[in-house]
Amino acid sequence: MQIPLEITFRHMDSSPAVEAKIRERAKKLERYHDHIMSCRVVVEAPHTHKRSGNLYQVRLDIKVPGKELAITQHHPQDQAHEDIYVAIRDAFDAAGRRLEEIGRVERGEVKLHEPPPHGRVVSLEPELDCGRIETPDGHLVYFHRNSVVGDGYDKLTIGSEVRFTEVEGDKGPQASTVQPVGKHHPGA
Repeated sequence: MQIPLEITFRHMDSSPAVEAKIRERAKKLERYHDHIMSCRVVVEAPHTHKRSGNLYQVRLDIKVPGKELAITQHHPQDQAHEDIYVAIRDAFDAAGRRLEEIGRVERGEVKLHEPPPHGRVVSLEPELDCGRIETPDGHLVYFHRNSVVGDGYDKLTIGSEVRFTEVEGDKGPQASTVQPVGKHHPGA
């Protein structure tokens, strides 16, 4: 960690044993992400219930390059959080999962879904029930009336923005599904 760990206790007295447990768990976070810049932990006992004891809330604010994480473990109905060590464990386990996920994305191990291709209608041939879409890079894609979602074909005009799924047809690229987008079309 580049900046020393900060620990704050609210509405309760600080405890060397609790602080030691937090330091131990914070050190273990580095196995999930090796570029943690800072970690701030706030332990709070916000509510005293008549039938039960304090339900501890643990908040972690963690900074890694390009991201700030805020992890709050507070379950008003979870009586297990009467035990401060359980609340700490749950908060650090959640932080570990989030850091692990960020690490996988950074290493390219998580497949990020690309949005479907989009473009603008550049030609319509109503007598043949077809048209062409031009992508931002100038690529032309054929589509047929049957590939337009719903009754959208009759509402298309030259310049209409669409999203589409491209497949390779017998005569080149064609759209298997075309969805009009914009303020006058559903799916925007």
